[in-house]
Amino acid sequence: MSEFEVHIVRLPPLRVASVLGFGQEPELQGREKLDAWAKPRGFLDRPEQQRIFGFNHPDPSPGSPNYGYEYWMVVGAEAQPEGDVTIKDIPGGLYAVARCEVHGDPYEVIPATWQKLVEWRETSPYRSANHQWLEEHVDTSKIQEGEFTLDLYLPIAE
Repeated sequence: MSEFEVHIVRLPPLRVASVLGFGQEPELQGREKLDAWAKPRGFLDRPEQQRIFGFNHPDPSPGSPNYGYEYWMVVGAEAQPEGDVTIKDIPGGLYAVARCEVHGDPYEVIPATWQKLVEWRETSPYRSANHQWLEEHVDTSKIQEGEFTLDLYLPIAE
């Protein structure tokens, strides 16, 4: 069994294109909206320049299968809002980051990795911070096969 690795990252301020999915599988709905906007603009041709982050918004509620998932794609000054896509300036911040390799049920693997990251923070010299929790979508090329990679960004303060 490998050791749980955590890296400290200072995310700079970002300009992002934002889109929201809502329902029982909002990640898929939101990603379809983001891709429909980004593809004709050539943003998906440069994945190394167009980092994609996401997070629950709103969080799941007890008794309801519906929740939201917001995507942020890092964009430059040329990007303009259109349709379901808004443009936001995000302040950035200090994060503890852990890799999450999903093979199997993402609804088990992702929360378990978040839990490990929170436990790591509780025994670290860092304290909790209030900026946005994030999931960076690192590799989703095999998502249809149930395999993908996220980097989980837990907000921290010194």
